[in-house]
Formats: sequence, structure tokens, C-alpha cells
Amino acid sequence: MTIIHETHEQAGAGQVAPQQPGRALTLLLATGAGLSVASLYYSQPMLGVLAGSIGASSRDIGLVPTLTQLGYALGILLLAPLGDRHDRRHIIVLKSLLLVLALLACALAPSLPVLLAASLAVGLTATVAQDIVPAAATLAHEHSRGKVVGTVMTGLLLGILLSRVVSGLVAEQAGWRSMFLLAAAGVALIAAAAWRWLPGFAPTTTLSYGRLLASLWDLLRRHAALRRAALAQGLLSMAFSAFWSTLAIMLHAAPFHLGSAAAGSFGLAGAAGALAAPLAGQLADRRGPAMVTRLGAGLTAIAFAVLCLAPWLTPAAQLWLLGVGAIGFDLGVQAALIAHQTIVYGIEPAARSRLNAVLFVGIFIGMAGGAIGGSLLLAQWGWLAVTGMSTVLALLALLVRWR
Repeated sequence: MTIIHETHEQAGAGQVAPQQPGRALTLLLATGAGLSVASLYYSQPMLGVLAGSIGASSRDIGLVPTLTQLGYALGILLLAPLGDRHDRRHIIVLKSLLLVLALLACALAPSLPVLLAASLAVGLTATVAQDIVPAAATLAHEHSRGKVVGTVMTGLLLGILLSRVVSGLVAEQAGWRSMFLLAAAGVALIAAAAWRWLPGFAPTTTLSYGRLLASLWDLLRRHAALRRAALAQGLLSMAFSAFWSTLAIMLHAAPFHLGSAAAGSFGLAGAAGALAAPLAGQLADRRGPAMVTRLGAGLTAIAFAVLCLAPWLTPAAQLWLLGVGAIGFDLGVQAALIAHQTIVYGIEPAARSRLNAVLFVGIFIGMAGGAIGGSLLLAQWGWLAVTGMSTVLALLALLVRWR
């Protein structure tokens, strides 16, 4: 099976020149990104079972996903830039093996403190997904980079989408420890496949670790395209997060009185965004990524504006509107993300890992702000205020992209 097209002579010590990845390698990268990022979300549907199993309160068990997300944010900031300093192949394999150990620690955790420490480690090492995406961008030719990145991002997005569904089913049938064991086995297979088939990547800088981190600010200062991408995608992520962080609370209240399972089912609408990611990448290759960012921001704004009509509809019609709106804005946000990644990876090829870190730090800041702002608005002024804020945020992102 062909793993790489247009092979080149090795550049020594396992290093090869950037080259177009074949379908098998692209699938490997997409699967690796999906399985690694899915590790962040396995615990969420199992929190009730986890609390009863290890004798933790509902408040304390909520620290598990919190520390996982905190570890991921810290890992993006502190570990992702290392992809420019060292061979990405070695980093991907090493982080995958460390993620396996962290997942095994979760599976075997006898108490809450051990589980919390293991959850933080899962978040830190799951950032291997943010090493895989720049690796795919480096291997791809410029004229097909959007398509390749879009395909790998499809795997990542499907990992986020399906992780909660799979973990809920496995925990119900075989227990929560079995889910972490299965997750560890899957990541171990990815590590072995990456060691066998992923080519080496020559380091692009010799900066010390301290200077490497300091260069993140320098990159942000020097590149207006990076600032626009981080700001626009951060605004879209804020709108995205405001919706999803308040949806379950809104559906639990009158007139719906629906449980968490119903709220989770709306997440299946995210499949539209995930499956459309390669199409967004191909469109970015043909028409330019800047146009796709405007298209994505505009679609997101329209979807949230339509959701503002919900208070004037019957409860049944509101549920249908929520589903359609979720498909629309998820497609818009993911299309903009693929296009922004295409832009960012083309700014300075030698700094792709650091550029990616800056972009995703902006995204995580936006998601945190959206969760806080959405909760406050829902408590004070209701669901219309949440969708109204999300509409304004998407319009601001569109304004940034039209500059």
C-alpha cells in the first residue's frame, strides 16, 4: 500500500523532505488526531458513574473534565511549539506513548486525587493532535494543503463528536475503566503506526526552549495575518461555546424539560461540520482561504440570527430550529477554522507548530469567554440574549475578515 507519493531521498537520520501524503498516511494522521483529541471528552458522559465508583461528590468530580481541558490548554502553549525544535515524528510517537500511560492511569485510578492527576496528564499529552495537524500541512503540497488539512481535521472533529457517544455506551455496558483501557489501546496502535510509517521532519529552528516560547509573541507581533486569524476564529469560537455551554441548561428548563441525553443528541449536528471540512479545504485551495473565512463567518452569523427567532415559535418548532441552526453555525465555524489554518500554515513554514499554537490559544480564550458570557447572559436575560450575543460575535468575525 502506497503511504507516500513522490518519494524523495532521505535527508539523513530518518529525515525526509516534505512530500505529498498518500491516502493511507492521510488516514493515519486523521485517525491519530481523532483518537488523541477524543481522550479529552471520554470522561464527560461518565461523570455520574465515576462519582459513585470512587466516592466523590458531584462538585469534586467536575474537576475531572476541568483539569483535562486545562492540561490541553497548557500543553498547546508549552508543548506544541516544540514541533519546530525537534523531529515531529519523534514528538508524535513520544506524546502518544505518554497519552497511553495517562489513560491507563485513569483506568486504574483508585481515588479521586489520582484520577485528577491522570486527567491533567491526559490533557497535556492529548495535544499530540496539535502536532499531527502541522505535520500534515508540512507534508502536503501548497496547492492541496487545504484539502489535506481538512481531511485530518475531519478525523479530529469526528473524534470530538463521537467520543461522548462511545464512552457513554461503553461505560454503561462494560464500566468506565473499560473505556479508558480501550482508549489506551487505540492510541497505542496509532503510536506504533506512526513509528512505522510517518516520515521524519527536520527541525526548523535551533532556538532554546525559553526563546522558542518567547517567539510566540514575536510571531503574533510581526504577522498581521496571524492576528486576524486568531481574532476572527476566537470570536467565532466564543459564539460557538456560548451556545453549547448553555444548551443543556436551556433544554432542562420550561417548556422543554429535557435531560442531558437530549442535549447531547444535538451534538450529532456537528457531523455536518466535520464531514464538510475536506470540502472547505478544497474550496480554500481553489478560491483562496480568505474567501472561505468570510463565507464561514457569514454562515455562522446567519445561523445564529435565525436562532434568535426561537422565542416566537412553538416548543416543537424551536427544537427543529435548534437542530438546523446547529448544523449551520457548526459548518460555518469549521469551514472558517480550516481556512484559517491554511492561511496560518502558509505564513512562515519554519514556524508552523508555533503559529498553530498561537491560533489555538486564541480559540481556547474565545471558548472560555463564550462559556462564561453565555452562562451569565442566560441567567440574566434568557436564551435570546445568548443567541443575540453569538450573532454579534459572528458579525464581528466577518468584519475582521472583510478588512
